[in-house]
Amino acid sequence: MKRAGVADLPLHYGAVPPWLAERMAKLGLAITEQILANKGKDDFLSRMSSPFWFQSLGAVMGMDWHSSGITTSVMGALKKAINPNAATFGLYVCGGKGKFSRETPTELAKFAQLNGLDSEHLVRSSKLSAKVDNTAIQDGFQLYQHNFIVSTEGNWTVVQQGMSDATSTARRYHWHSANVQSFTEAPHTFIYGENQGKILNLTDKKAQPLKASMLEMMAEPPKKMLAEISKLVMPKHHDVQAKDVDLKRLGSILWLAQNNNISNFDELLLLEGLGPRTLQSLALVSEVIYGAPSRFKDPARFSFANGGKDGHPFPVPVDVYDETIKTLNDAIKKSKIGNSDKAEAIKSLSQIAARVERDFIPNGNLDAVIAKERADSWKYGGRTVFGKAKKPSNQLSLFE
Repeated sequence: MKRAGVADLPLHYGAVPPWLAERMAKLGLAITEQILANKGKDDFLSRMSSPFWFQSLGAVMGMDWHSSGITTSVMGALKKAINPNAATFGLYVCGGKGKFSRETPTELAKFAQLNGLDSEHLVRSSKLSAKVDNTAIQDGFQLYQHNFIVSTEGNWTVVQQGMSDATSTARRYHWHSANVQSFTEAPHTFIYGENQGKILNLTDKKAQPLKASMLEMMAEPPKKMLAEISKLVMPKHHDVQAKDVDLKRLGSILWLAQNNNISNFDELLLLEGLGPRTLQSLALVSEVIYGAPSRFKDPARFSFANGGKDGHPFPVPVDVYDETIKTLNDAIKKSKIGNSDKAEAIKSLSQIAARVERDFIPNGNLDAVIAKERADSWKYGGRTVFGKAKKPSNQLSLFE
């Protein structure tokens, strides 16, 4: 088995406000439905096993683009959205944070019984993935969250997170059953986190001679420390900086979102009634749904869809968020009765943006873009954990 990946994130404390949690569940439901309708369950599980895509999903949902809170909040929103629809989706989210993680075996057994799956195998996979990341990988991170997402075919993805008090960082581990050959030899699809130097990794393929020697001799602990597998590392700074974003990709979406540009593309005629700010959000959501894996190397870019609850890069535009959800849900409802025109138009947003960026030359004026978003935030019902955005009294001075 190959672990999907690992991510390192600055620790953030505090709860997600109810006004955002409710919307995250609704947007998570719409995104999940679209992926399942177009790509299927296995594609959804594969995406969930990618730390880059997962981070992008959290950013587009309005969470702090770089923090540890993305893991808990996104998985909580998806569990709330997916589980009531488990019979239709063929997917179920088990576990959670703290005491809820310990409910995973019971939840798995129940789902397995309803769908004729091998509950012992699934529970064993859940326990072993946690044991590997907590014990076999001695990297200083103690697990406190474990989510096991399983399909009716018995395929699964694990998203779990550990915390290091010494460095005030969290590390998220991703697993995918499609890569499983062995839980004790290179099992992860990815590990996302900041490099902490040399660690003991007994799951590395290079550790096989060492493991054999340990079993034979039962002697001293190994002295050789093996390097970690590759990871996604998020910075500690709260503000979104130019180095965090592919400006060519972001710029093409901002350009496309303007009304005068939408009208130039026949594929987008059904979206002409939407305001440019909603189109900006919808274009980034479209990319999360339909984009290829290579599109998610800069998760910070997706925070320009619906901002962040901490105000970075700007307050969450609640009105835009709601209109995005409404547009997606409307497209889903029409697709179910055979009219997929609007869904195809939403899909075209990300495809056209990708074409536009080939010849797009960004001006590097990211700070001005963020300043304008913040100045206009009050127009779109902007909110953060600190309260509602207010109309600036010196708005004009921002652009002098």
